Amino acid sequence: MAKLDGTNGLIQQYDYQVLTTAFSYTFAAGTQTLIINPAGTLATGTVTMPAAPADGMVITVESTQIITALTLSGNTGQSIVGVPATLFANQPLSYVYRLSNTTWYPFSVARSAVLQVVSGITSSSYTTASSSPTATGYGLSITPSSSTSKILILLAGAMDTGVANNQAVVAVRRGATDLGNSSNNFSAANRMISGLAVIYLDSPATTSSTTYNIYFQAGSSSTITWYSGATLTLMEIAA
Repeated sequence: MAKLDGTNGLIQQYDYQVLTTAFSYTFAAGTQTLIINPAGTLATGTVTMPAAPADGMVITVESTQIITALTLSGNTGQSIVGVPATLFANQPLSYVYRLSNTTWYPFSVARSAVLQVVSGITSSSYTTASSSPTATGYGLSITPSSSTSKILILLAGAMDTGVANNQAVVAVRRGATDLGNSSNNFSAANRMISGLAVIYLDSPATTSSTTYNIYFQAGSSSTITWYSGATLTLMEIAA
């Protein structure tokens, strides 16, 4: 239950915990908010609702670090609607209790988020006359916080075909893996300079550092140029 303070009015009871992975926590009677402040990402954890909640009681769970696989359980005889699989960092989960059917209903549930962003700008121009994919030498690395996360890749820059009847192609690879996405320009009449962009949502399925590199190739033996000032952005999206 909340407590009534003569100076500050109605105050929620909360519990502050520094938990470790595979923790198991049950709300005590009267506690409505759980603040979890672990040292880093937690792979797993279980939170169980209080045993005898009042009708309309709201329970909130908050963590300063992502809990990749969260198990949220009702106490004996209780059920929960809309159970999340992950507790995202700094995105509280709140549930309200309906006594007549002993069920917790979502009051505020965060299901997706941008967890981190890595971005860079190329400071050099790159050239090639190869008709095979060629590394520019520029790339960025990101370390996903969860193996279920997606990585949104945003690449934008300018490419020069050098001459007419030449094709300039740019693509992004994850390590040695061709992501199957590319952007290209071609002009049969004149040399062409144009902006090129790649947008791709990748599923690396790892929590290890992952590098994304810019590749390009020409359509003929004439030299193409990928100009400096291109931007590459990697965004980890919780799924």
